[in-house]
Amino acid sequence: MEHTGKNKNIGEAVMVGGLRFPSNVLMAPLAGYTCFPFRLMVKKLGAGSAYTEMVSSDGLKYNDRATSQLLYTDDREKIKCVQLLGAIPTVFERAVKSERLAPFDVIDINMGCPVPNVVKAGEGCALMEDIPRAAKIIEACKRSGKTVSVKCRLGMNRSKIVIEEFARMCEASGADMLTVHGRTRDMMYDGEPLYDYIRLAKQVVRIPVFANGGIDSKEKACEVMEKTGADGIMLARYGFENPLVFAELTGQKTNETKLSLITEQLEIAGECFDELSTLTYVKKLASYFMKKMPGTKQYKLELYKCGSAGQLKSLLCEIFRG
Repeated sequence: MEHTGKNKNIGEAVMVGGLRFPSNVLMAPLAGYTCFPFRLMVKKLGAGSAYTEMVSSDGLKYNDRATSQLLYTDDREKIKCVQLLGAIPTVFERAVKSERLAPFDVIDINMGCPVPNVVKAGEGCALMEDIPRAAKIIEACKRSGKTVSVKCRLGMNRSKIVIEEFARMCEASGADMLTVHGRTRDMMYDGEPLYDYIRLAKQVVRIPVFANGGIDSKEKACEVMEKTGADGIMLARYGFENPLVFAELTGQKTNETKLSLITEQLEIAGECFDELSTLTYVKKLASYFMKKMPGTKQYKLELYKCGSAGQLKSLLCEIFRG
């Protein structure tokens, strides 16, 4: 049965489970990037939600420093969303009911990561080849009482596109939302996404479906919404390169500049993380911000030589002052 309806406008609010996301332009989880300071920034600019970096459901039991940094949040983050990776339903259930995930409102299950070591472990995109196991994982997470979303691809390759069956399973198992990356696993991050299949997923379920993949401009975002009929979009690398796009897409007025954003990121990261983690993160963010600026090769060399927050701030002011 197809479920069609009025097309959503880009930037409007959307209900996910019992939660109201203030806009339907979301920031994807990105390993190494979507830390707490970054999530605060994009939400301030209009993102409806932003997810933690990918966290191992099994790794939570070790209580190590790296995982604690991935899970860092505080009351400044209103809707808290964590993304979990794994393959064992009981491990997911233990994780989502644990004290460490108690602050989080939304559990996002990674069923789309195409990286070889993840797939070999039966995690990420491999779960699209084991639909009964994927269903049990969603059901296990729902037993926590939290809102549950799933991020997936179309299938393993073009001869194994299973998104229609998979979307139906997600809804039947209790998922509150589905984000579909419009590529197969073997496409990795290259090639034009197959947006018609995202439209198909949207047509066969009633839960919100978000389109992801290949969105690298405001124009492309609007085109993807039109092509897929999705309830919203999820930005990945472009959201990191140009976070001001969230304000542009949601119609939010802002006086922020790349300089004001990057210096605030340095300040917030310094409150939450040690100096080495802060410098590493802000240097990566600054490199992304410089991606399409002319003559930045020398600045990038200087950027990576900075050994203190003070040095880094001075250089950032020099780079982004114009």
